[in-house]
Amino acid sequence: MKMTDTIGSDTSHQLAEHLPPYQSHEAVMEAERCLYCFDAPCMHACPTHIDIPGFIRKISTGNVRGAGMTILDSNLLGATCARVCPVEELCQGACVLRATDKPIAIGRLQRHATDHLASVTPDPYQRGAANGRSVLVVGSGPAGLSAAGELAKRGYAVTVWERSPLAGGLSTYGIIPLREPIEVALGEVAMIERLGVEIHTSTALADEPALADALTRFDAVFLATGLGAVPAMPVGGAEHIRDGLDYIAQAKLNQPDPDDVQARRVVVIGAGNTAIDAATIARRRGGEVTIVYRRTAAEMPAYHHEYEFALREGIDFAFLTQPVEVVTEDGRVAGLRCTAMTLGEPDASGRRRPVPVDGSDRLIPCDLVVRAIGQEGYGPDSAFGLDLAGTYIAVDPHLRASRERVWAGGDAIRDHGAASTVMAVEDGKKAADSIDAYFLSVNPSDTPEPGGHHG
Repeated sequence: MKMTDTIGSDTSHQLAEHLPPYQSHEAVMEAERCLYCFDAPCMHACPTHIDIPGFIRKISTGNVRGAGMTILDSNLLGATCARVCPVEELCQGACVLRATDKPIAIGRLQRHATDHLASVTPDPYQRGAANGRSVLVVGSGPAGLSAAGELAKRGYAVTVWERSPLAGGLSTYGIIPLREPIEVALGEVAMIERLGVEIHTSTALADEPALADALTRFDAVFLATGLGAVPAMPVGGAEHIRDGLDYIAQAKLNQPDPDDVQARRVVVIGAGNTAIDAATIARRRGGEVTIVYRRTAAEMPAYHHEYEFALREGIDFAFLTQPVEVVTEDGRVAGLRCTAMTLGEPDASGRRRPVPVDGSDRLIPCDLVVRAIGQEGYGPDSAFGLDLAGTYIAVDPHLRASRERVWAGGDAIRDHGAASTVMAVEDGKKAADSIDAYFLSVNPSDTPEPGGHHG
């Protein structure tokens, strides 16, 4: 059964896609504002190095399909990245028009082109001539799908194992619908499947023996396993705190909420982008929402434009506030007891360490508490027997792990720098190149030319 057969569309008006699509004339007008810079800073700012002036020029001349192909040639998940990339920090942030006017709406133009391409050419690529090599990709998030698609274009027999019931990783489960509807994520999954990639859901790679067994069945393994669950919080009543990723997934999949979906007062613990997303869901459902963070706005992990978005949504922030205990009445959440903090000396992260202020406890009344405090990394018992860099899988510059014929990418290796969908897509490309180069060096005759475009 195809992944797209299992999910209907999200019908919640409150969580509908935030920005409307461009009409054709609107896209042309915006594209014509572009200066088509020769040494375009927007391209250098894009981790996947999309030819941004090139695809925008094609939109301006009416060649929207060609614009979409230009994008996918560099980024197979261009439709997702058009919606979820932090363009304010990347391509649009580097636009030369930013200084005197307003930057080109690159993300919205990319969405216009990729959506059009999907409607007229759902299978833009074909699998390359079979080269006799097989690759197992573990994880079907952006890194896994990117690698799988690029390898299939080069003739590899690619199998993907995904531990969740649906493929797509955080694009399917962890990005709220107003940023990316689930149909977009699953549409990209289906495109990769039609390249001949076999995707097996509810299938996980368990441990080191399982990896050793996989290496007897496949010529190479690419680990795109992401990270683990949101860590538990050492506070009283922690069993009453809702997992942030689960909360977002419930909204993304349009499923009934196991808690009261109409919770009127919601507290979200954490100040990263996931916390902003969880708070946005609660706010769009009509709740009074407060984000609790133990540092200040200057230290919050969320992008600044996400912080500004949350303020416009009417979300409140309680900075320098540390949760202490979930207070319940008759088994239901009634409030979150917190203590005030002050900032001391810098800790290992370089940020000033929060220090409790004695006698400053206060109660924030609420019906629901959601935690969004990052995800757990790997330890010696969960890293498939591979070397670690801190709590991430260690890789060399070519994404090769410490075991022969094993590569890794995406959030699983992001020991420094920002973890993002577009960085994961680029890792998938790099891993495909590295795997291909490895087998080409083993036996050049085994690796034919990559598959070409349809049409």
